[in-house]
Amino acid sequence: MSRRTVVAGVGMIPFVTPSRTAPYTEMGQEAARKALADAGVEYADVQQAYVGYVYGDSTSGQAAVYGLGHSGIPVVNVNNNCSTGSTALWLARQAIESGAAECVIALGFEQMQRGALTDKWDDRPSPFAKFDEVTREVQGWDESAPMAAQYFGGAGAAYADKYGMSPDVFAQIAVKARRHAANNPYAVFRDPVTVEEVLASPRIFGPLTRLQCCPPTCGAAAAVLCSEEFAKAHGIDASVIIRAQAMATDLPSTFDEADMMKVVGYDMAKAAAKQVYEAAGVGPEDIRVVELHDCFTTNELITYEGLGLTPEGTAEKFIRDGDNTYGGRVVTNPSGGLLSKGHPLGATGLAQCAELVWQLRGQAEARQVDGVRIGLQHNIGLGGAAVVTLYEKVG
Repeated sequence: MSRRTVVAGVGMIPFVTPSRTAPYTEMGQEAARKALADAGVEYADVQQAYVGYVYGDSTSGQAAVYGLGHSGIPVVNVNNNCSTGSTALWLARQAIESGAAECVIALGFEQMQRGALTDKWDDRPSPFAKFDEVTREVQGWDESAPMAAQYFGGAGAAYADKYGMSPDVFAQIAVKARRHAANNPYAVFRDPVTVEEVLASPRIFGPLTRLQCCPPTCGAAAAVLCSEEFAKAHGIDASVIIRAQAMATDLPSTFDEADMMKVVGYDMAKAAAKQVYEAAGVGPEDIRVVELHDCFTTNELITYEGLGLTPEGTAEKFIRDGDNTYGGRVVTNPSGGLLSKGHPLGATGLAQCAELVWQLRGQAEARQVDGVRIGLQHNIGLGGAAVVTLYEKVG
């Protein structure tokens, strides 16, 4: 796989709460049309479609893209928990680099219900059974607390205990997320909050309060990928490419080391990032903008270290010094991230892609990070999969 993959076009719609959502078919079509228009191609030019969602019936992907036309192309439905959107992107990129296709679309959407995530099937083994078993052994189980909050809240508590950090530090990430989201018209929550307000919001689990947890969100995003040859033949802007990309799944340490940080994907994210840095010939010190998976404030903090943005045990200083925002070393989640932009599971990875493409093109408006030529994306789904993608501005 030696061909370059061009990100020809991106598109997304404003994310909303479940009470305001349109049907997933409408959301998916709108995001796809925006990406096609951004690329300057027609749906008839697309040779394959990879469509991601977590909550929906089989072939919902076809239902979403059939509104664009009945072209007879392969439509692959993708479900990889919260990394679904970036998994669709990973598959689309492979199709281009392998020569299997010249132009493909990756689309992600989610029409979520209100409330915390839960298992949807109680008559068969849960894919989280092993995760629950380890969590119970490490920290017990609170029947009144949401499942995901117990995982990620436990990871944050483990980090704070390991390094002697006050759990209040996590709240500063929520404040930063809202400050960034204020400049993002696609974000759900754009009003500023203070550390005091974050800490005063209802306690969910461990160090997590409500304002430190991403909300159930509905929305859609898409990306059109193509080969350099296709871009040249169709007059497409080929200035942004996927320089390197890797997906990793759980390692023995996820289950064998009684470490909640590893239960929530620290090691698989670290492994994927290592592959990407080696393939691209860059290091974390070269990164100036990153969209990372901040489903909870605790996960953003441990991911700083998993991606190598700051050495292990130094995330508190990284935050207090302002190195995670504008004017610091690397701007993390200029979009506002999952915490403030929202987290429609199937769309999240492609929304991250859209933000970074806009950053590299210089089209991020008030969110623009100056002088960026590479951008890093991190998207995880428990169960599990971590996808790390490095984008580069060329030419």
